Amino acid sequence: MDRRSFLSSSAAALGGLALLGPAAAARARLGIPPDVPAQIGVQLYTVRSVFEGDFVGVLEAIRGLGYEQVEFADYATDHGGYGGFYDREPSVVRAVLDDIGLTTPSTHVAIQRLRQDGGLDTILEMAQLVGFEYVVVPWLDPEDRPTSVDGWRALGEELNGYGARAAQAGVRLGYHNHAFEFDTFGGDTPGYDGLVEGTDPAVVDLEMDLYWVVHAGYDPLDYFARYPGRFPLFHVKDRSADGAMQPVGEGAIDFAAIFAQAEQAGLRYAFVEHDNPTDALASIETSIAHVERLRG
Repeated sequence: MDRRSFLSSSAAALGGLALLGPAAAARARLGIPPDVPAQIGVQLYTVRSVFEGDFVGVLEAIRGLGYEQVEFADYATDHGGYGGFYDREPSVVRAVLDDIGLTTPSTHVAIQRLRQDGGLDTILEMAQLVGFEYVVVPWLDPEDRPTSVDGWRALGEELNGYGARAAQAGVRLGYHNHAFEFDTFGGDTPGYDGLVEGTDPAVVDLEMDLYWVVHAGYDPLDYFARYPGRFPLFHVKDRSADGAMQPVGEGAIDFAAIFAQAEQAGLRYAFVEHDNPTDALASIETSIAHVERLRG
């Protein structure tokens, strides 16, 4: 399939670029409306059902649909292999991506890896080989989840330690949410707020999964306003009124309103995702088509 063009037919006026933030200015130079990401990627967990059996072919298909970026789900197969390298060496993966024309600014890595002796060093070496800018903790097993807001703050302090070491290697540490972070433990404050406030913005970023924030009953725009600049990564997936996960554009989430606050959020990279699509490639094709419609 031919690559879709992301550029609009008319050039943006350049006179006002100095008044825009850097991301908005970049979008304007490309002729893309200021409230839509200039590039969109795919979280490879979405295509795990077909990825292992056709690693190169699936990446080529993703590129053919118009995506320019992918986010790996985990880099090795001993933690599920979802979207991982499937026993390929990092240098081989980098060569495949370069050949196809994809970049991978981010990867998910289980917190167990960070906690292993020498685990973080191995991860950072891998990140530099492949080109990851972000290493993101994607999930906590039930036994690892804090049981109070203060516990979430303490987890933030743990992440600060990993993030400080990652920063020395030129890599950013991040945390990706689901819905369980929004437990209030009988009070008024979600655990997620404790996590955000317990992490140091200098060394830890947040990857906001828009579906799970909405599913938990909260508003992404509220978090952007309260914690500006903390959310350089988005997971973009849709939610129907009854809570079902949908490809982007087939649910009820107002992505135009969310993207309109991308500067406030600090957005750099957005990855579409669907946890359990009926047809993985059809799902990501539907999603990018909706993003293109938002671009106008």
